Amino acid sequence: MTSKELKTLGIDSENLGSSTGNTWFAEGSIIHSTSPTNGIHIANVQCATKKEYEEVIQQAEIAKLIWRDIPAPKRGEIIRQLGEKLRELKPVLGKLVSYEMGKSYQEGLGEVQEMIDICDFAVGLSRQLYGNTIHSERPGHRMYDQYHPLGIVGIITAFNFPVAVWAWNAALALVCGDVIVWKPSEKTPLCAIACQKIIAEILKNNQLPEGISSLVCGDAEVGKWISADVRIPLVSATGSTRMGRQVATTVAQRLGKTLLELGGNNAIIITESADLKMTIIGAVFGAVGTAGQRCTSTRRLIIHENIYDQVKKSLVEAYKQIKIGDPLDSKNHMGPLIDQDAVSHYEKALERIKQEGGQLLTEGSVLAGEGFESGCYVSPVLAEVANHFEIVQEETFAPILYLIKYQGTVQNAIALQNDVKQGLSSAIMTNSLREAELFLSQNGSDCGIANVNIGTSGAEIGGAFGGEKETGGGRESGSDAWKTYMRRQTNTINYTANLPLAQGIKFDL
Repeated sequence: MTSKELKTLGIDSENLGSSTGNTWFAEGSIIHSTSPTNGIHIANVQCATKKEYEEVIQQAEIAKLIWRDIPAPKRGEIIRQLGEKLRELKPVLGKLVSYEMGKSYQEGLGEVQEMIDICDFAVGLSRQLYGNTIHSERPGHRMYDQYHPLGIVGIITAFNFPVAVWAWNAALALVCGDVIVWKPSEKTPLCAIACQKIIAEILKNNQLPEGISSLVCGDAEVGKWISADVRIPLVSATGSTRMGRQVATTVAQRLGKTLLELGGNNAIIITESADLKMTIIGAVFGAVGTAGQRCTSTRRLIIHENIYDQVKKSLVEAYKQIKIGDPLDSKNHMGPLIDQDAVSHYEKALERIKQEGGQLLTEGSVLAGEGFESGCYVSPVLAEVANHFEIVQEETFAPILYLIKYQGTVQNAIALQNDVKQGLSSAIMTNSLREAELFLSQNGSDCGIANVNIGTSGAEIGGAFGGEKETGGGRESGSDAWKTYMRRQTNTINYTANLPLAQGIKFDL
């Protein structure tokens, strides 16, 4: 990526990591952003200090009083402008996502499109923040509920979707009248700085304070500051289950609210009646897209015994066709893992598969040679396993796809699918209406997302996104997920000269 393209997004060789920062101090902690695609250093980011964090929160406290008094449709107008700016910058921002994170350029563009889509959704939502009118049991009374802004929303995001997840939260929170403070992953800080520069310019052009949308770059310590801060009523955190537990515990101790999007261990059930051509495409994309580093990546295939060998053979052949390399090259299907730590986890997972009795159907290795100098490229793996293996029960953020055989009815497959601690995304490939409806019933998938004849990976903005069990229970994006970012208030109005009490209670003086 060229320096000119980085300049277009407001990124310099040295970047302040706080939206209130104005001084570069060499003795401070520095994030050196390096591309996993080629191992080349991109730029430096100054980590925010606790003092700068306090300045961010103080500005947010001031800004929230201004922002919440602006009518919701006018707040929507600011988000409309954000969406338009993202349309303009989509090619270069998508390229930065690909270059700094390692996903394919097409996926980088798709991530920016998600940002645009949620802006469009939020603009419409700005005129639909509905409450309900409720019939009162008391004559001459009217009841209704309404929603008010919470105040400051803390947003903690992961490296694998360095811009879209922020936008999911930001667009809805801002339209709801909240202000936001963002702690991005220290693995992709430049994507965050680019987003902050974009929204800061829009706020400035509309004579609004930048404190409406703030940025604090740093390590896990910043997440701890946000989680413990009583001035932040809601913390939205995306990442590992381990991280989510820490955030949830800290926020709960102060009786705050959390929106958690954590680990996934997603399965596709493949029944005897499945369209196998469509199934193979969905399974391969779900497993190798983003190099297996999506929370919705397909981890497990639960395949009926009568078609197991056929599916296995087709997958092995398909994996031979996967092209691995520079994600900015459109002919490649898969780019690198995010860093050397991710590579180490991949290698350890392969060892554990073999130790627990699994069989690798494709060779797993770290790729070397021309084009793979960063050391972050690995080959995707197919493995025959049992669902109860400890490694299978965990989420491995890597392109490892487990093949599991089931016998009998689809209920047996559903039981295997649900027999993990995570509950994010799930899918069934079937041409049987009965199997599909059972999978979607209360006796079916226990995940927050359940699909029929599409894969586990990829979600549309219109539906609420999130999962159950160790996935955290949070919901972002569409449907009525906006309610998470607001406080509900029930109102009762008495328009008579009498004071009847509820439940028929008599109290006369």
